[in-house]
Amino acid sequence: MASIMTNAAALTALQSLSATNKSLEQTQARISTGYRVSQASDNAAYWSIATTMRSDNSALSTVQDALGLGASKVDTAYTGMNNVLTTIGQIKTKLLSTVGQTDAAKAKTQTEIKALQAQMKSFADAATFSGSNFLAVTSKQVAAANDGVQPDSQIVSSFNRSSSGAISIGTINIDVEGTKLFDYGLATGVKNYGTLDRQTSIYATGAAQALYDTAYATAIAGGATDIAANTAGQTAAGAVVAKVDNISAYNLDITAAGVTDDIITQMVTKIDKVMAQLTDSATILGSAKSSIDLQKTFTQSLMDSIDRGVGQLVDADMNKESTRLQALQVQQQLGIQALSIANSASQSILSLFKS
Repeated sequence: MASIMTNAAALTALQSLSATNKSLEQTQARISTGYRVSQASDNAAYWSIATTMRSDNSALSTVQDALGLGASKVDTAYTGMNNVLTTIGQIKTKLLSTVGQTDAAKAKTQTEIKALQAQMKSFADAATFSGSNFLAVTSKQVAAANDGVQPDSQIVSSFNRSSSGAISIGTINIDVEGTKLFDYGLATGVKNYGTLDRQTSIYATGAAQALYDTAYATAIAGGATDIAANTAGQTAAGAVVAKVDNISAYNLDITAAGVTDDIITQMVTKIDKVMAQLTDSATILGSAKSSIDLQKTFTQSLMDSIDRGVGQLVDADMNKESTRLQALQVQQQLGIQALSIANSASQSILSLFKS
């Protein structure tokens, strides 16, 4: 039936052209943005997953920055610790060289030792990065009986999301109490000094020193302060044995009153023990450095993995979209041509009325 009121062919061609134009707009949007899913209306589930994972990746980027900052802090402390180890080794050598020397020679050597002691303090004080120092600290002491233990330093190392969506943050802890060399926040009588400023008594004979060390360690383990532990050690060793009180690696003086060659020999033993403690402290820093490096590598790999996963969900296949674009452009041209033909069909009705 020919009708001038309803052009069914034109309506069909118009619907087809509208569908083609809509698909063409969608394909052009994908090509221009690079995304197959760029908003929730494209695919709500994929868009939600991608948005959450992108947010998590931003958090991981912050974690990566925190790990880099933590690595710098640990590297700085490790450098300072190594220099202190080298310096205290020199002090040990100079102490050995003074056994049997004259008082004048000992005085000259003490001048060198004092300079090395000042250098150790300088190394510890300078090992600061971004306000953090793991070698020279100031512990809080609210009362004379407070131990003044330095809290661990925490470095953010991971951002985790469980299967239920719960978020947790992982940290790498630095045992600053185990690495500190000087503690400027403690008053006399507090037991938790740094490795280099911890004072003990030194006895003239090895047997008395061993007896003292046992009593001192027992008293400290029981919660005693340095003063109480020293008293216990001195009582156990016997007051008749020659000794020098309050000696640390930082303040020992071979020219002080009462210092004999036997005492200097015990000073060498003390310095050797301090070197062992410094080695343990360096191990703490080395272990933390290794953990940070491993976590940095893992975090970067995890970020790359998340990027790939999100891309699989929302990225457009540009090869596919370019081919689709060309096909849709041809369909659009054909649709326009079909609509033009359908519209011109009504003109043929006029020929029926011509005489």
